[in-house]
Amino acid sequence: MPVVIKRIMFFVFLLLVWQGIVLLGIWPESMIPSPFSVVNELYLGFKDMTLVYDITASFRHLFIGLFLAILIGTGLGVLLAKVKTADETLGTMILALQSVPSIVWVPLAIIWFGFGETSIIFVVVIGGTFVMTMNIRTGVKNVSPIYLKAAKTMGSKGLDLFFKVVIPAAVPHAVTGVRLAWAFSWRALMAAELLSTGPGLGYTLSYASDFNNMSLVIGIIMIIGVIGSIVDQLVFHRIENKVLRRWGLEEAA
Repeated sequence: MPVVIKRIMFFVFLLLVWQGIVLLGIWPESMIPSPFSVVNELYLGFKDMTLVYDITASFRHLFIGLFLAILIGTGLGVLLAKVKTADETLGTMILALQSVPSIVWVPLAIIWFGFGETSIIFVVVIGGTFVMTMNIRTGVKNVSPIYLKAAKTMGSKGLDLFFKVVIPAAVPHAVTGVRLAWAFSWRALMAAELLSTGPGLGYTLSYASDFNNMSLVIGIIMIIGVIGSIVDQLVFHRIENKVLRRWGLEEAA
């Protein structure tokens, strides 16, 4: 049976279970609304363009923050890989900060930048930078010595060696870093937007929660999950697989 059919059957089963729970009245509908109520709320949100504006705003915050995270993370990763002192000092701190949840940075961002877009972008940058840094560091440090020796034998050295041998060899780790940076940044974005003044999916989620609109709350949670899954599977997962096959790290299907 094709994977697509299996997934469709699985989600149809979940919807039936969900509707069954509502019909049996196990929990009040104010806590768990019916699927039809959620779909209707999403329809109204897209009809009046509110959710369209929210999604657009969220992606704008994400793209700016992710771009900066990739840029900063790449620079820091190369620094840690090439400078031993930096790796032993700054690298230790980055490794520790990588384990700090993104939501922890929200109060600090608000104190520094207020409730505007700058705070949101700051949290997104923090969310993606550290994981990108560690992946670039690993990729640059783990370049096969055989490649380096062969290139040096042919007269390559310095920047020429770095750009023609080290960077290409580190591409698989860089691509994985970008994929992880996207995932971490997306989560960080939602955490930051929860305390923002809008617009954005996180802000509307917080707004719906304040007014006990559980249909909209669940609907936005579903949108966040669907967007995250679609972008990861259709964009980053495919790119990562192509790069791994191109570099001979994974067998072609």
